[in-house]
Amino acid sequence: MNSKILWKAKKFQKNKSNLFKYEKFLFSKYKFKITQNYNTLLRWSIKNPKKFWSSVWDFTRVKGIKNEKLEKSKIFYKNKFLKNSKLNFAENLLSKNDNSKAITFINESGIKKNRTWKELNRNVDKLIVFFKSIKLKEKDRVAAYLPNLIETVESFIATSAIGSIWSSCSPDFGTRGVIERFSQIKPKVLIICDRYFYNGKEINVIERLPLILDKIKSIKHVIVINYPKKQLLKSSKLKKVKYTRWNSIMKIKPIRFKFKKFDFEHELAILYSSGTTGKPKCICHRSGGVLLQHLKEHQLHNEIKENDNVFYFTTCGWMMWNWLVSALATKASIVLFEGFPMFKRDDLLIKIADEEKITLFGVSAKYIDALNKSKILNKKKYKLKNLRTICSTGSPLSEEGFNFIYKKVKKNVHLASISGGTDIVSCFLLGNIYEPVIAGEIQNKGLGMDVDIFDDNGKPIKNKKGELVCKNAFPTTPLKFWNDKNNIKFKKSYFNKFNNVWHHGDYGEVKKSGGFVIYGRSDTTLNPGGVRLGTSEIYSEVEKFQEIKESIVIGQSWDNDIRIILFVIMNKNYKLDNELIKRIKIQIRTNASPRHVPGKIITVSDIPRTKNGKIVELAVKNIIEGNEIKNKEALANPETLNEFKNLTELQY
Repeated sequence: MNSKILWKAKKFQKNKSNLFKYEKFLFSKYKFKITQNYNTLLRWSIKNPKKFWSSVWDFTRVKGIKNEKLEKSKIFYKNKFLKNSKLNFAENLLSKNDNSKAITFINESGIKKNRTWKELNRNVDKLIVFFKSIKLKEKDRVAAYLPNLIETVESFIATSAIGSIWSSCSPDFGTRGVIERFSQIKPKVLIICDRYFYNGKEINVIERLPLILDKIKSIKHVIVINYPKKQLLKSSKLKKVKYTRWNSIMKIKPIRFKFKKFDFEHELAILYSSGTTGKPKCICHRSGGVLLQHLKEHQLHNEIKENDNVFYFTTCGWMMWNWLVSALATKASIVLFEGFPMFKRDDLLIKIADEEKITLFGVSAKYIDALNKSKILNKKKYKLKNLRTICSTGSPLSEEGFNFIYKKVKKNVHLASISGGTDIVSCFLLGNIYEPVIAGEIQNKGLGMDVDIFDDNGKPIKNKKGELVCKNAFPTTPLKFWNDKNNIKFKKSYFNKFNNVWHHGDYGEVKKSGGFVIYGRSDTTLNPGGVRLGTSEIYSEVEKFQEIKESIVIGQSWDNDIRIILFVIMNKNYKLDNELIKRIKIQIRTNASPRHVPGKIITVSDIPRTKNGKIVELAVKNIIEGNEIKNKEALANPETLNEFKNLTELQY
């Protein structure tokens, strides 16, 4: 890959930047030497964690009571930042209260709603009154099974305002998927939308409610939202559960809420990350850490300013939704999109970016690739005058994707490829306005994050593929996994491979330029379209088919994305035909989600396994991608790997 520079910020852009203002702020506070050199700033932020995170609080004007103390520990995850500081996450998102626009909702068919800051504040107050009336308390869990609506944002803010814990799943997760997640955290309240739309199809969600309530006994109250500009769909009569319509809550007289300040470590939200075995992990995040990290990323890396219009294509089941909503803390307006991003026209999101005067436009690498292939932007249709930043995340953005943005979308724009994950509800690698954008590379480590690439022996390497790690503690290290006694699962997930060094299974490389390339998952977790999925949810559905004896699932690098491949061993007297393939896909789509559906289903005669009988997904993945197979001697049947080599079915 050539180090081809595609864009450099002009001097006046750097001088007007948040990053430059931050440097001047550091000079006034700590006599930090102003250089407009990102690496100098990065080194200082890593070397001085106490000063750095305290300065982020001050520079971004966090509302709360700050204590600068850093409680150091030799154990990575026991380090505590700004110990004993107090804040209310919701208060920081609602720091504006006027008639300007706070949120815009647009769906695939053009349904549009706006919410002013004043309306947003008032609706949150109404929700808080209702939550108190049903005796919702601090640390109670609120589960949301919702599309990307304004009401979803309002529900999240109200939940965090009173110190309850938020958790959400998008409705494209099937009933089983949502039960597996929410049942672990025992929510007291469930907020659900009656339906959603995707690619012109209406999907009834409310009909799933009886089964959810039957399986999750902790739910005492259900709030039902009708989809914007649609009549509420009828639902079955509910027993032992109080049922409230959203519209009736909005008739409540609001009472101006006085925000209680919670501890920096107070639980904010539970997100889910699936692995290869067992139920999805319930990752609990702390409010102070999330707020600081998001403010840092928004203002210092992505140059978000007050009155900007921020857009990210995401669902409520992905951590980028949390990231988007936090932009309200910078007093920026956010734009929510719901539905299929290429419904009836391939350039739908670009059209929205132009019409809504979007300043930061966030999408997946997969979307950029699809837009490139569609050829719809061959003729310049859109000026995108307000657009300053394009973010790409989820999966690696190819060099071709970088070139396409500058050739066909906009020449003078900061393209920030970013990489992080649900585990930290933020990013390890980001962009910055000081450094040039190089084709195919992520610009830099995030401020305060000592990120590196290790080989299998835990040694730093350059210009070679290895494991992405973080060598220093940071405030969005998860607080805990829910129901994880003695942090057993937690430690295994992040600190099992390297001693006291964070590792979560991303495969990457540090280039000569200092930029990074992320190649995808180094473990067997799937990552199609940038959404992290576990194989266990696929296995549990495939096991229900009597025709199938055994199966193995892997992710294949394909077309600048990840394609899910399901290999099956058939039982005697059965064969894999089109009808069975169709049934398998429907089953997975219904009970897991559309994202879990395999791109290919292929029969094999045997599956590689260890001598104690465990199937070896990573060995199959490496074989089909042409990588070296390590530790073959650990396999009971290494000869089976030959069956997976150069498969014709995987070439198209």
